[in-house]
Amino acid sequence: MNIHEHQAKEILKKFGIKVPNGIPIFSLDEIDKKFEKLKTNKIVLKAQIHAGGRGKAGGIKIVDNLNELKKQAKNLFGKKLVTHQTGPKGREIKRIYLEETCDIAKEFYLSCLIDRSSSKIAFISSHEGGVNIEDVAKNNPEKIITTKVNLSSSINESDIRKIIKPFNLNKNLEEQSNDLIQSIYKVLIEKDANLIEINPLILTKDNKLICLDAKISFDDNALYRHPEILSLKDLNEEDPIETEASKYNLSYIKLDGKIGCMVNGAGLAMATMDIIKLYGSEPANFLDVGGGASKEKVSAAFKIILSDKNVRGILINIFGGIMRCDVLAQGVVDAAKETNLSLPLVVRLAGTNVKLGKEILKKSNLEIISANDLADAAKKIIEATK
Repeated sequence: MNIHEHQAKEILKKFGIKVPNGIPIFSLDEIDKKFEKLKTNKIVLKAQIHAGGRGKAGGIKIVDNLNELKKQAKNLFGKKLVTHQTGPKGREIKRIYLEETCDIAKEFYLSCLIDRSSSKIAFISSHEGGVNIEDVAKNNPEKIITTKVNLSSSINESDIRKIIKPFNLNKNLEEQSNDLIQSIYKVLIEKDANLIEINPLILTKDNKLICLDAKISFDDNALYRHPEILSLKDLNEEDPIETEASKYNLSYIKLDGKIGCMVNGAGLAMATMDIIKLYGSEPANFLDVGGGASKEKVSAAFKIILSDKNVRGILINIFGGIMRCDVLAQGVVDAAKETNLSLPLVVRLAGTNVKLGKEILKKSNLEIISANDLADAAKKIIEATK
């Protein structure tokens, strides 16, 4: 789960990490009152969307008086901001962060994340801050330092020295840098974050290390023990279909193809998408209904697939283990009748109660195409959608 920059900075502040003074606004009517809480007339306006590259897309403005602030805020509210991370459709700006400016001496890059390949916590640091770190990694990989640490209550001094080495800080800043690294690590562990990214981390002209921008993403599986984090979720930034799927505990990710997929099991879902591509088409989604899905859950999954206007046909691929094929079949029949399905539907069933499941589909009087195996199913749905 991602959160906005202003929310991330509030969390960092609670852990003693320095960030610029700022305040979010959710409508133009709030500007006068909230502007008074800032200590300067020189303000940075930052569009709050879950995507990077806001500055290059016109989502960050600097103003030096209240009238200019109102003018720029009016231009930003409701604007569709298109960055390299939003895709061509962009994201609508529904909140703005007002922040005091800083006197910047140097800019750095710093992030902390879970490195699953090594089962360690990885810190990534570079003196190339304020730019796309992906470009630095591609063109100048030697400028990026990765330090992996074992999970513990804190980070030892030798690892901290490795992390901050690219910053080339003087000894007077050692205490600040040590506190910063320890605090970021603490946020990651205590809040079950997957990633904390500070880009840029700045050194001000009066020798303070400040997080000028902040991004935090959290492990969805741990949100049950962090209601204070879950409350920060902005549904405006979520795909509405994915939000609907989460209500039924369905693992759904929208893709750009035309073949809707309903599968039980993540591995089988990936294989199903692969074989659709192998035979010349593209999947419209990843959808895993899980091992013990009920008839109601299957019906909800079916309707979610159909809500995608790009879908031209549906492939259902079920291997019945915990999930019985007859339950799946009845859910499909009920959903197809309820939605007056007019799209091609190919169903491949195998496993527990497969004969009963096929019998239910056969007696439904619906135009359901049966497939013997996965390859057969992929060929039939692609042919049916031509």
